[in-house]
Amino acid sequence: MRTCGFLDSGRRIALVSAATLWLLAAATASADERYEGVAYASDSKRVLYRETHWLYASGGVRQRLVLYRCPRGGAFARKVVSDSPSATAPDFDFVDARDGYEEGASTRQGRRYVYTRKSAAAARKETALPERSGAIIDAGFDAMIRSRWDALSAKKPIAAPFLLPSRASFLDFRIEPLKQANDAASERRLRMVLDTWYGFAIPPIELRYAVADRRLLEFRGIATIRDSAGRYQNVRIEFAPPTKSDGADRQAAQTQALASSCAGAAS
Repeated sequence: MRTCGFLDSGRRIALVSAATLWLLAAATASADERYEGVAYASDSKRVLYRETHWLYASGGVRQRLVLYRCPRGGAFARKVVSDSPSATAPDFDFVDARDGYEEGASTRQGRRYVYTRKSAAAARKETALPERSGAIIDAGFDAMIRSRWDALSAKKPIAAPFLLPSRASFLDFRIEPLKQANDAASERRLRMVLDTWYGFAIPPIELRYAVADRRLLEFRGIATIRDSAGRYQNVRIEFAPPTKSDGADRQAAQTQALASSCAGAAS
């Protein structure tokens, strides 16, 4: 009887331990993940803007919130991304409070739409998107790289039609691995080029990923964030490792007022 009681106690302890581990795993899985990016001028250490990314889940769907900040800290733009209908072609909404520019993609009754608004004084224009196999939309690019990692590891270039909201159409890009020194085995460098005859006229984008967790470390090229004059910028963005967040700062960022100018804007 004592032995039986001991086994029963052991089972109870095991069950409690398993339940505790499950709850801890669930709490960890539902916790926000946050990471920072700093965008520099391509040829210097001059900070152009900063990015704060939050990754979290809502209703079982992976979400991303990005707050774009002035060099001194004040936020001027915000983007919300939902991995629906897919991680590689998500819905998203972006707004820049400096001039009221907006763009995004949405899904209604199985159809995809893209919209833009050039300024706060302009009308919003929405267009139905043509169906494209393997289409990539906004932050879905990162998910696509992760899903095609084996091909890139085998040094095979891959093709991807990428949505350009301002044109309401897809542009065909080619992503190819770059040669690197043997001592850089912990990283993978990629180049993204326009896969058309006039591709030479558009500067390539270079990316640097960590092999261990397939995390983006650096972006070099033309960014989607424009300067104060409305011109697209050639930048180098360095991304820090992610950290866990309890979600309170993300919830505040979702409703934070955006600055209409970076002149004197501070957090």
